[in-house]
Amino acid sequence: MTEAPDLYSDAALDHLTRPRNAGTIPDPSGIGSDTNPSCGDRTVITLTIADGRLRDVRFRTFGCTAAIASASVLTELATGLEADAAVQLMPADILRALGGLPERKEPCALMAIGALRGALLDARVRAG
Repeated sequence: MTEAPDLYSDAALDHLTRPRNAGTIPDPSGIGSDTNPSCGDRTVITLTIADGRLRDVRFRTFGCTAAIASASVLTELATGLEADAAVQLMPADILRALGGLPERKEPCALMAIGALRGALLDARVRAG
């Protein structure tokens, strides 16, 4: 089943067709991933922290339009934040930045947040 483009905002479609910060960071400060158990989509976040701030945040998502757009916009929201502020990001922040998602696709924003929080926790563990 394909997704109808008219279900998505211009912002979400822009992040799908021109994803920001896609890829991985070699030798990252932290790596995190999350999976949506209802559909099997997966997001992996790698990040670099310097002087307490997220300097680079990259993603790889294997999933639908909403999953890719959510991870892409999340990298923009998180980059430059202090690690303590980044962990406070919520799915609502992603939904607001994307101009919303179809209700059945909102868990994709939660998956992106889960991957970010996993990467932040991994970075904290690595730092000791």
